Amino acid sequence: MTFSICVREPYVDEEGEEQTRYGVAVTTRLAGVGTLCPFASENGAVATQSLVNVDLGRKGVEYLDDGLAVEDALEALLNADEGREGRQLHGVGAEGEFAFSGEECRPWFGHTVGENYTVAGNLLTGADVVSAVAETYETNAPDIDAASGSDDDGEKGGDENAGGDKNAGGDDETAPLAERLVDALAAGHAEGGDKRAELHVQSAALLVRTTEDREMTPYYDDLRVDATETPIEDLRDTYDLATEGYEMALERYEEEYEDDEDAGN
Repeated sequence: MTFSICVREPYVDEEGEEQTRYGVAVTTRLAGVGTLCPFASENGAVATQSLVNVDLGRKGVEYLDDGLAVEDALEALLNADEGREGRQLHGVGAEGEFAFSGEECRPWFGHTVGENYTVAGNLLTGADVVSAVAETYETNAPDIDAASGSDDDGEKGGDENAGGDKNAGGDDETAPLAERLVDALAAGHAEGGDKRAELHVQSAALLVRTTEDREMTPYYDDLRVDATETPIEDLRDTYDLATEGYEMALERYEEEYEDDEDAGN
């Protein structure tokens, strides 16, 4: 069941501090994928799929939170799993990427590992699904070198206007990670996605976490569509509504803050 993507992105917050965001997004031709497959924290992102073992995702993120490297964390869990060859597990940590597809996963299955991301899928129409997800993410990704605030001489730069809810390198044209994760899923879906066309009930989910301590977490960073025939379209609609709600809440918060300040003068 499923194809998914895990991402790590460094960026510079409004205070000029270097931060990292992690994201994971997934879709499948079954209901409730958001309850089973995607896991993330301020230390990494993990997706567990195929013959799903939820503990691989939950414990994988716990191990990342404890400071283990993603390869060490996920390989240790797989080594202790008797159903290893039926699993598909991938993710990113503070440094490094990891992906595994067991020999008993059902075709087409496979994965790819790129710089700061991993993509994996099984029961797909073909390898083009994974390739499309990866290529779309790469095309839309921010400039990682600019995001880390380094110039050619290794000096820290950064853009004080690169806020926590935007993306890296001061590029205001780069969409939020959550939106770009939906785009990546859409590309895979357009290539055929999950091949089980007879299963019309589908689902999709995304999760984004960051090292930044934000006053408000954007509502669009944790979204699920649990049962629908149009998972990507519905996830995008949910993202758009969540973004609208978040912007309205920010505006109201700012107005109330200004009223409080005026009352104190």
